[in-house]
Amino acid sequence: MTTMTATMRWAAAGLVVGMLVACGGGDSSAPATTTTSDTSEVSRPEALSPAPLADTWWKPALTDTWQIQLTGTLNTSYNVNIYDIDLFDTSTTKIASIKAQGRRVICYFSAGSSEDWRDDFDLFTEADMGEPLDGWEGERWLDTRSTNVRSIMAARLDLAKSKGCDAVDPDNVDGYTNDTGLPLTAATQLDYNRWLATQAHARGLAVGLKNDIDQLSQLAASHDFAVNEQCHQYNECDGYTAFTSLGKPVFNIEYASKYVNNTNDARTKMCAKSATLKLSSLVLALALNDSRRITCN
Repeated sequence: MTTMTATMRWAAAGLVVGMLVACGGGDSSAPATTTTSDTSEVSRPEALSPAPLADTWWKPALTDTWQIQLTGTLNTSYNVNIYDIDLFDTSTTKIASIKAQGRRVICYFSAGSSEDWRDDFDLFTEADMGEPLDGWEGERWLDTRSTNVRSIMAARLDLAKSKGCDAVDPDNVDGYTNDTGLPLTAATQLDYNRWLATQAHARGLAVGLKNDIDQLSQLAASHDFAVNEQCHQYNECDGYTAFTSLGKPVFNIEYASKYVNNTNDARTKMCAKSATLKLSSLVLALALNDSRRITCN
């Protein structure tokens, strides 16, 4: 997410620390260190990758309907194809119950920021972390070139697989466009986002691209879907033809009051444009707590 729309996320399950060891998320023989600040050097911890799988993971369709809820008591009563839920805060039992209803589950986690309430927070080194995310207490940008950061993210992908997630929604993967205090570049961001996609696919998980508007055309081939916030509000939706032209869905969230209240037909016009662009759009509360849900479908 951009810093102005990063999602509020609360208490973590205590599984991830154990997953670093139990589920093969990292190479125990490799030191957990960051790379240097030389932006020409991008760490590629191939040892973290499980054996590649055939191209058999689930892939969402352009016509799939969806709901995202990351905070509050999870409401699973919506008649949708897909639920996007918090990886840490949703139990394996709850994920299984959603899937038993014939639905698919996308598991959300932040791949570009540390969150000081997560149980794996202490695994990040001070060198891994940059500036705070403006307006989001407890979060700091991560040096996504770091071997240690990638080890932690590999463990989170292991957790997603073990809990039965069909896909992952890694957030904050556009750090290079923000004031991170770290020497991140467009090139390092592409490398990291493609690394995440490769790691997810190797575990049989589909993977979405969250925002990162400026790199849509470069990353559409490696990702299975996109999750966007506020492309209508900021007039950025047209670029998502990079995904829809490949038959890959784009799940769009808008928060602005003009869409809530349909001020001067703002929501009507927004939904019409979403239909033209083949986007699946929801108008939700910023907290993503199910306190508001208006769908264009």
